[in-house]
Amino acid sequence: MSLLRTDCEGFHRRDFIQAGTAGLLGMSLPGLLASEAHAKAKNDETGAQKPKAKSVIVVWLAGGPATIDMWDNKPEAPEGVRGEFKSITTSAPGVQFSEHLPKMAKVADKVSVVRSLYHTIPSHGPATTFMTTGNKPTAALRYPSIGSVAARLLSTETGIPPYVSFVDQRDGASGAGYLGTSFNPFIIEGNGGGGKGGKGGNAAAAASFRLRGITLPDGVSLSDLDKRDQLLRTFDDGFRTIDKNNDLVEGLDTFHKQALEILRSDKTKKAFNLSEESASLREQYGTGPIGPAALAARRLVEAGVRFVTLGFGGWDTHRENFTNLKTKQLPSLDQALSALIADLAARGLLDSTIVMCAGEFGRTPKINKTAGRDHWARSMACVLAGGGIKRGYAHGKTDASGMAPDLDPCTPDDVAATIFRQLGIRNDTELQTPTGRPVQLFREGKAIDKLIG
Repeated sequence: MSLLRTDCEGFHRRDFIQAGTAGLLGMSLPGLLASEAHAKAKNDETGAQKPKAKSVIVVWLAGGPATIDMWDNKPEAPEGVRGEFKSITTSAPGVQFSEHLPKMAKVADKVSVVRSLYHTIPSHGPATTFMTTGNKPTAALRYPSIGSVAARLLSTETGIPPYVSFVDQRDGASGAGYLGTSFNPFIIEGNGGGGKGGKGGNAAAAASFRLRGITLPDGVSLSDLDKRDQLLRTFDDGFRTIDKNNDLVEGLDTFHKQALEILRSDKTKKAFNLSEESASLREQYGTGPIGPAALAARRLVEAGVRFVTLGFGGWDTHRENFTNLKTKQLPSLDQALSALIADLAARGLLDSTIVMCAGEFGRTPKINKTAGRDHWARSMACVLAGGGIKRGYAHGKTDASGMAPDLDPCTPDDVAATIFRQLGIRNDTELQTPTGRPVQLFREGKAIDKLIG
């Protein structure tokens, strides 16, 4: 397994985890499910309202993308700020993107670009935590990712994992925090094609994904699993004889049945079988760093998964920002993200699925001596689409040099609160830590009314 360095602070992560499943056989998953149900029993769901969205797909650009060269170009800014890229018109009146995002320009009428997003944390780890949890990091409490909160508060059909992730985010930012390990994401294992070997349908069809904990290891059949299930039941009968007053074993029976349902779920298995899609559609997504994963994400939400996170690193462009963007980063993002949005819309899924594309911060308006841009959290942009989010809209704006917002400024917790409002969850909803401490979902964030369609 190779680890890819993705940012200047030395963090290594796996865009697509290459390791095989280490073993499960219904033994660890029932405990996970038992813990999850126990946590749900302890936490009352509050503040629900009529949802406009059912699922969320996050496209995470690890390293801090130069959004000033993507979604918020400054062609009239002074030399040394405006960059090398031209602006192009889009299908959204009055909205322009970088010339290296032509496919996104065609679907701009289906998205909102938030150009007035900002915060004050220019360090990868804490900024990632803020963006992925909607709460400023603090030593006093580890906040859950918004995916884990969705797993906690939204119901999911039996046999379907609520939250899956293709990316191993730094500092555990994709994890469940104070909610407990029950609500951590199911991590994707396998490879997504990644552009290695061949073009078009063959590479995409060969993409292989497995969900850790719900896929049988090679060489193990469902018949083998049934035999081990029977053996476990034999042990359970012995436990009941030892302690008839302990309801743990009875509970494990229930969760073991749920584990088997997930292991045998045709919906989950089929979601990763990209060969069921037409060659032309697979070609639209591409075989780059996130193309197959984006297609799998669409299939996962179609199957009923509530929250999916995709990862695409390499955005920490302290050097050769423009070369890296135009030759590596932007073409892959442009192809996969535009295909995902268009595909969801064509299938009638965009109305019920929110797509968010963002990184931990932006990059300096001023270009440095190595043709790069450095960390800059005071102004950044993100893209939102679907789930009742306004279409063909640019929210807020930055000043002439892109230094800071000067209209409708908003913060990561505002964006998170907006997503949860569309999911039918109020930002003042209270959750509880394992010790019973009540914690408000977002301490400061408020839903952005102008973003609601």
